[in-house]
Amino acid sequence: MPGFRSTSAFLAVLAAGLTGCGMHRDIPDRAAFEAFDSSSTYSRSFDHSPAQTCEAARRALLSQGFVVGRAEADIVEARKYFQQDESHEQVEFRAVCMPQLRGDQQTVVFVNAVQDRYALRKSNTSASLGVSALGSVSLPIGSSEDSLVKVASETLQDDTFYKRFFAVLERFLPEHAERPAPRTAATQPALFPMPQYPQPQPAELAPEPAPAATEALPAPPPL
Repeated sequence: MPGFRSTSAFLAVLAAGLTGCGMHRDIPDRAAFEAFDSSSTYSRSFDHSPAQTCEAARRALLSQGFVVGRAEADIVEARKYFQQDESHEQVEFRAVCMPQLRGDQQTVVFVNAVQDRYALRKSNTSASLGVSALGSVSLPIGSSEDSLVKVASETLQDDTFYKRFFAVLERFLPEHAERPAPRTAATQPALFPMPQYPQPQPAELAPEPAPAATEALPAPPPL
């Protein structure tokens, strides 16, 4: 029966296509996962000390309207708020200044910015009406309250965004770069440390006693 065979083949192809589509939908989007590439989007090295670099980062964020919530010698955290129609957004920025382990630069700055998006949501409220015979009865009155609800949160990955921040940071770096004091033999740790014992102090010499004064003898009587 050729008609039955063609119909069965068509149904088999259709089922395979639907199965393939379902499997394709179940595969997650790989773009949302971290790639750990070697790009320098989130870090930059500077010739100044960590304290000087973080202070420049704080001034750079303040100059762009950010509200600094934490500012220390090695970390700066700040926020900035945006409003467009009924959408509210805020960017939380963090900069960490750490000593450089390689090369001639002193400090490496790691930055990260997270953007949160909020939207207005209306929630209906109901009032309770007390009736002596029935007890408490909840009746919808129709009132609603507006509240901001977080609808999205993502880490900013725009390379241009961070390049502009580093450019502003460089403008606030001081002309004089602090240099760590060179290590001397006294400050460098010894290969085989020896315990230190207190050195004996020489005893104080007592002053020599003064010679006893001899009593003057009376002169002999004249003969």
